[in-house]
Amino acid sequence: MGKIVKAHLALLIVNIIYGANYSIVKKLAGYIDPYALVLIRAVVTGILFWVSSFLVRDKKIEKKDFRRLMLLGIFAIALNQLLFIKGLFMGNAINASIIMIFSPIVVILIEILFLKEKAPLIRIAGIITGVAGAFVLLIFRKPGATGSNLFIGDILILINCISWSIYMVMVRSLMVKYKTVTVVKWIFLFGSIYVLPFGWPGINSFNLAGMGTFQWGCLTYVVVASTFIAYFLNTYALKELSASIASTYIYLQPIIASIVAIALNQDSIDAIKIISALLIITGIFLVGLSRNESRKAVVVVVNSGDKSDAGD
Repeated sequence: MGKIVKAHLALLIVNIIYGANYSIVKKLAGYIDPYALVLIRAVVTGILFWVSSFLVRDKKIEKKDFRRLMLLGIFAIALNQLLFIKGLFMGNAINASIIMIFSPIVVILIEILFLKEKAPLIRIAGIITGVAGAFVLLIFRKPGATGSNLFIGDILILINCISWSIYMVMVRSLMVKYKTVTVVKWIFLFGSIYVLPFGWPGINSFNLAGMGTFQWGCLTYVVVASTFIAYFLNTYALKELSASIASTYIYLQPIIASIVAIALNQDSIDAIKIISALLIITGIFLVGLSRNESRKAVVVVVNSGDKSDAGD
C-alpha cells in the first residue's frame, strides 16, 4: 500500500472517529467540567505520545522550530480543545459537526491571505457561499432552539474550527522535517501547559462516584481514540497530503455525527441544518472547481511553452 493511499485511509479513520466523538463527549456532561476534561485529554495523550517517541528514532528538533511548536500547542490543543469541548457541552452534536465542515473554507482563506494563493471570482463566490451556510446555522433556528447557550456554543465551535484550520496549515512544514510522533509529542507538551490553569480548578468537581462503565468507556474513547489515535493519524496524513485536501474529509463528520446523535436521542435533523450543510458543501465545491480550473490553466501554459520551444 502506497504512502498516499495510507494517508487517505488515515484521514477516513480520523473523521469517522471525530464524527462519533460529538455525541460521546456530550455523554460526559454533568460528570466532569469541560475544561477539566480537556486537561485530562491533553495530559494523558501527551504521556502516550512521549512514551511512544522512545520507540522511534528521529533527529532533534531545531531551535528555530520550537516557536512554531509552541504556537501549534495554542491552535491545536488550547484554543481547539477548550473551545470545542465547552461549545459542545453548551450546544448540540449535529450543529457542531456542520459548523466544522466550514474548515476547508477557512483553510483556503488562510492560503489566500498568508500564502498568497490566487483568488479567482469562482473561489470568492465559493467562500461567500460557505460563510453564508455557517451563518444560516448560527442565526436561523427552529422554535425552541433559540437559547443563548446554544448560540454561544455554536460560536465557540466556529472559533475552534478556525483554530483547527490554522493548525492544519501550520503543521505541514514540520511534518516534512520530522516524524509524526516527534512533532505531536511537543505540541501536546506545550498544549498541556497552556490548558493547565483552565482545567485544574475543575478537577475537584470530577464526579468519580457517579461514573459508570458507560461513562468510563466514553472518557476512554475521547482520550485514546479521538485524541491519541486521531491526532497521530491526522498529522501523519499531513506529511503526504496538503491541508486543503485533508480538510475535505471533514464532510464525513456530519453524516456520522447525525447517525450517532439520533441513535442516542441527542438531536434531530431539521430544514435549517440541511440548508446550512448544502450551502457550505456548495461553497467548498465551487472552491474546488476553481482549483481545478487553475490547474488546467497551468497545464495549458506549460504545454504552450513546450510547443514554442519546439518551434525555435
